[in-house]
Amino acid sequence: MAKVELKQPIVQEIGEQIKDAQSVLLVQYLGLTVEQDTAMRKELREAGVAYKVYKNTMMNLAFKGTDCEPLAEKLEGPNALAIHKEDPTAAARILAKYAKQYKCFNMIAGIVEGKYVEGEALDEVSRIPTRDELLARLFGSMQSPIANFARVIKQIAEKDGEAAPAAEAAPAEA
Repeated sequence: MAKVELKQPIVQEIGEQIKDAQSVLLVQYLGLTVEQDTAMRKELREAGVAYKVYKNTMMNLAFKGTDCEPLAEKLEGPNALAIHKEDPTAAARILAKYAKQYKCFNMIAGIVEGKYVEGEALDEVSRIPTRDELLARLFGSMQSPIANFARVIKQIAEKDGEAAPAAEAAPAEA
């Protein structure tokens, strides 16, 4: 079997993974211990992130003609891909935590919702809260005015309740 035929299934695998993905992040993992890498992989797996080390030539071939094509310029040294099909920020949040913790680990660049990001923009993506957190904040902010309004109405009702007996007592004396 020719080398090209052996590479084709791997290139197809990468292509299938990045197809319709919400986020594809390219990371340099050199310098992590086995324990650190295992802990990171476990956390990524629990969040639904596919994380795998591929050869740069395979990634380069798979990226051609896709949204991930700009990542091909960053393929130097040992790299891995972190891919999430649904949540565009999940992989970035987890990987940023490990990048801060271990200086040898580095997020290089990524494609988030079809847009190329690197450097500071990638850090900003990692700081975006989860969808559930954003929904909780939204509902909390919607509930707050209603709760405040209910408290004011209750205070007015209690105040009127105290004022009414005093008003009734005054005409009885007169």
